Amino acid sequence: PQALAARVVETGADIGIALDGDADRLIMVDENGVVIDGDQLLACLAGTMREAGTLTGGGIVGTMMTNGGIEPFLDGLGLTLHRTRVGDRYVLEAMRQNDINLGGESSGHILMTSLSTSGDGLIAALQMLCLLAQDDRPASELFHLFTPKCQKMENLRGFDRSVLDLPAVVAGLAAIESALAGKGRLLVRASGTESLLRVMVEADDTVLVDSTIDEIILLIKTEAKNIK
Repeated sequence: PQALAARVVETGADIGIALDGDADRLIMVDENGVVIDGDQLLACLAGTMREAGTLTGGGIVGTMMTNGGIEPFLDGLGLTLHRTRVGDRYVLEAMRQNDINLGGESSGHILMTSLSTSGDGLIAALQMLCLLAQDDRPASELFHLFTPKCQKMENLRGFDRSVLDLPAVVAGLAAIESALAGKGRLLVRASGTESLLRVMVEADDTVLVDSTIDEIILLIKTEAKNIK
């Protein structure tokens, strides 16, 4: 996305579109070179579909990684965010269970089941381009509908996923999460695609995010030494 952002600014383009290798994920860039991630895309589509009367189920489906800043925005529209485990299969499952036709992930995997049976970056991009063409506002105004909370993720390599099952780690993470109550949230999980652990912390305060990340990493590194 950084290369795309530079190109958009250089050429004075109205919007930039980036797809991953199999084009099921979409990330966009506004005219100022600012990245528009999957959460902002979901917010735009949710608002538009609600206004058009095409959004079903009274909400959308995201994951535990979906930025919490979207929730006040959805609340203002009378919509609910349903969170699932990370992975489009879980998003789709929740959509079917709740009769919802819009869901996705922060990574830009957008599911619009009224248009396609699976995530399709080109279809999502066309929907966003339609919104841009129908509105007089630039992408920087149209596609940034909420202020994201500070969210940081660290990848820990060289740790077996079994470390997350250690009683001391389970208890330690529970204590850290309890201390965050009302101020933020955390997610610690083994990657489903790579040999590493992912640690995510989200809060309004960047200092709190950094200190919590450090505390979690120290806990995991310390207790991992106890694995025989």
